[in-house]
Amino acid sequence: MNECCTVVDLRQYTLHSGQRDTLIDLFDEHFVEGQEVCGMHVAGQFRDLDDPDRFVWLRGFRSLDARAAALQSFYTGPIWRQYAEAANATMIDSDNALLLEPVYLGAGYPRPDAPRTPGPTSLVAGIVHPRTSVDDGYVEYFRHDLAPQLTALGAPPIAVFQSVVVPNNFPALPLRDDIVLAWLARFPDEVTYDAVWSALGEWPGQHLRLRPTDRSQLR
Repeated sequence: MNECCTVVDLRQYTLHSGQRDTLIDLFDEHFVEGQEVCGMHVAGQFRDLDDPDRFVWLRGFRSLDARAAALQSFYTGPIWRQYAEAANATMIDSDNALLLEPVYLGAGYPRPDAPRTPGPTSLVAGIVHPRTSVDDGYVEYFRHDLAPQLTALGAPPIAVFQSVVVPNNFPALPLRDDIVLAWLARFPDEVTYDAVWSALGEWPGQHLRLRPTDRSQLR
């Protein structure tokens, strides 16, 4: 199992119209290494294919305590001070964020030292499933029923996460308090994605269809 992190932020930003590429340019040029030098792992950043004004990204931390220390270091540090105004000017809402822990990270989930080289990208897609509680049995249901279906259809999950139900240890960045299971898989193209979904039928939750940016490790 990939041991990149014990907790992960899944963040979805709603942006002002036409501002997504502006934020991506800032993010890819300044915020990737700017955060990683503070102890985070920026595993993936994406354009949402179903919403031209949504930017989605993932960052991991070695532990909850490391999360608090890393966020404090970055958001009081020189990179954020220099570019915060420009980044915030692109955003309508940055509070759509989930604190998760890995249930499964496959070989396709990037390690911190994975390259960030532009090139052909796949379609990264998945679902954020709502749950009733952390002990509702949904993780086991996904592991034993849904994951094998995805694998048989040629789209094995590359990452599966579930909510971490703890107080937010960096309250300057709000977190959603709903409980979810989230998973991601890689599809070579939208035709394959459509075929897999047609075979699976309807699944509840937020469906994500994501295109990696040039400097996303997960691609």
